[in-house]
Amino acid sequence: MRATGAAMQPNTLLDALLDEAGVSNAGLAAHVNRAGRARGLSLRYEHTAVARWLKGQRPRGQVPDLICEVLAVRLRRQVTLDDIGLGVPGSPVPAAGSPLSGFVERAAALWRSDEQQRPHIVAAPAVTGTQAVMPVWEWENPPEDVDVSRTGRTAVSAADIAVLTAARSHYEQMYRRAGGIATRARIAGFLNTQTAPLLRGAYGDALGRQLHRATGGLVAVAGICAYDADAHGLAQRYFHQALRLAKASGDRGLGAYVIALLVNQSLFTGEYRQAVAFAEAALRAAGRQITPALAADLTAMQAKAYARLGDGAAALACIRRAEAEAERISPGEEPVETGYVQPGFVNVQVAEALLGLGELDAAHEHAAAAVGMPSHDRGRVHRLAMLCRVELRQGEVDGAARTAVEMTERARGMESRRLRDRLTQVRGDLLASGGGEAREAAALIEGALRVPL
Repeated sequence: MRATGAAMQPNTLLDALLDEAGVSNAGLAAHVNRAGRARGLSLRYEHTAVARWLKGQRPRGQVPDLICEVLAVRLRRQVTLDDIGLGVPGSPVPAAGSPLSGFVERAAALWRSDEQQRPHIVAAPAVTGTQAVMPVWEWENPPEDVDVSRTGRTAVSAADIAVLTAARSHYEQMYRRAGGIATRARIAGFLNTQTAPLLRGAYGDALGRQLHRATGGLVAVAGICAYDADAHGLAQRYFHQALRLAKASGDRGLGAYVIALLVNQSLFTGEYRQAVAFAEAALRAAGRQITPALAADLTAMQAKAYARLGDGAAALACIRRAEAEAERISPGEEPVETGYVQPGFVNVQVAEALLGLGELDAAHEHAAAAVGMPSHDRGRVHRLAMLCRVELRQGEVDGAARTAVEMTERARGMESRRLRDRLTQVRGDLLASGGGEAREAAALIEGALRVPL
């Protein structure tokens, strides 16, 4: 957020607070000049100076304090240097475990920047090491939020929370049908214009926990869409936000669900040991609040990680646990977030783990079983892609070609980097097989890939 040397990052926190306060660049400059005169300072700032601050330049002297003073009056709440992105240079940015007031402002700033397609937000790389692990550790360990109540201009009601819950379902369905690229812009706009004012509103502790839970579920879907659009740093930030919101809600099950999303991302980026550790943290910390569907997904993903690490015994043990948990699933007793664990979902996860272990016959059995069960279109594309990979590994080239054709037809109309990756991989595998039907299927995929996202 702060300028350091020649490298400057736009000050999205200050930008977001100016927007919330309804203050223009020229207006802030005039207010700062007046506040400075009250302190005996002769300041002559204009809108151009504020524009430079928003680009990342740090104001000199007492000006950062004056900006806080001006915005505090406009917003009717305390505003700190950290809130406006002008804390002590070199100090760490507060993590997901920061006080809720500061967290809300940072979250809202991210949502606004995402809606505006700011390049430094959208193209940011995912963090690794301690920065990646710390939000999970902070979710799992004390201190807890004793009271999440807040005073603000707008009173939040149960009806507002119902809207957030409906929005989460709406955008999840949109993601499944159209993909994350098309959906992300819509959900970012909703978070910025509809959700942020509620988090800044007035609510007691009980209603506040419901608000943070509903927001956490919605933010998690935003992360899924960012992940699907290949914006991995942004997706990770959304997942970390959702984890902080889950902690504020007191719902350990929601937190475990968010960690499952982080586990999935860790698998994609090749952080296999991290995937195992995160899944263990979710299973351990959620305790009785974890549901069979989520436990099945977490242990199945652990199996995939162990398979990639070459630990066959651990992978098979996790597969057995995942299958046992899957048998206990009662859809009517699951939260809405785990609705993605549909019949056959665990089969395709297990098939991927078995494929990694070289157990081709068993992998084919699970992949075929997954394809034979009902699923939404997006899930079916992934299942068909897995079956095609297994069939090719087994030398069933013509069968793989027919599977690839169905997969390609199902994927039409979806804007998704992840699905595009799968299509590209299958196309390459088909061409390498050398069969006639395989070349025709590869040509069909190539035609689908010509349409830019």
